[in-house]
Amino acid sequence: MLTIENLINQIQKEAQREEFPLDIPVYESAKKDPTKPILYFGNLKSNICFFGRDLGKDEVMAGQPLIGAAGKLVRQGFYKAIYKKETEDRVQLESIKDRLILTNTVPYKPPENKAYTLKVKKRFRPFIEQFLVIHWQGNQIITLGTEGFKWFENYASKEDFNEFWSQGDQRYQKSLNITIKALDEQGKIHQKKVAIFPLPHPSPLNVKYYNKFPAMLQYTLSQIEF
Repeated sequence: MLTIENLINQIQKEAQREEFPLDIPVYESAKKDPTKPILYFGNLKSNICFFGRDLGKDEVMAGQPLIGAAGKLVRQGFYKAIYKKETEDRVQLESIKDRLILTNTVPYKPPENKAYTLKVKKRFRPFIEQFLVIHWQGNQIITLGTEGFKWFENYASKEDFNEFWSQGDQRYQKSLNITIKALDEQGKIHQKKVAIFPLPHPSPLNVKYYNKFPAMLQYTLSQIEF
C-alpha cells in the first residue's frame, strides 16, 4: 500500500516532471523547495475534511494549508464547535489537528494567487483522489468557495450537480452525496462515498459572505459528526 510519504514524493516527482506556474519568490523567501507539496494538515483518521482551492503566502510560510486570513476563520470556527468557546491563540488553534484534515485542489501556490487552470488541476487530481479515498479515513467534506466545490463535479451526474448548485444560498444548508474513485499504484480502483457540504470562500475579499461565514460554518458543523 502506498504510504502518505510515498504519495507526497510522487506528487513532487510530478511537479518536477514538467513546469507549471509556481510563486517561486514566496517559496524562496520561505526557504522551501517549490516542488515539494504542502498536501495537508491534520489527522488522517479524522471524519471531516476542509477542502480549499490552493495555497497562499501564509500557507507556504507555515507549511500548512488554510492558515492565512481565510484559514484562520475556518480554524477558529472549528475550535468553537469543539470547545464551545472562541480563541485567536495560534497554539490553541493547533489543537484542532486531531479532529480534521485541511487540504486543497492543488497543493501548491500559484503566482499572484490566480487560480490554477483546469489543466493543472487535472494533472494533480489523481493524487488528490488517492489522498481522499485511500489515505484519509473520513467521508464528510466541507468545500470552501466555488473552485473547491466544483472540483467534485466529475463524481456526480451533470444534472444532479447543476441542480444542487443552482439552489442559491440554500445550497449552503445542504449536502451532496457522491462517490469518489481513485487508482492506486498497482492499478486497483478504490472508491469511497462522501458527503459534500459547500460553503462560500471565507476571504475578506468576499464581501457578500465574509461576515456571514462564521454562522454558516457553525450551522454546517452542527449537521456533521466529527
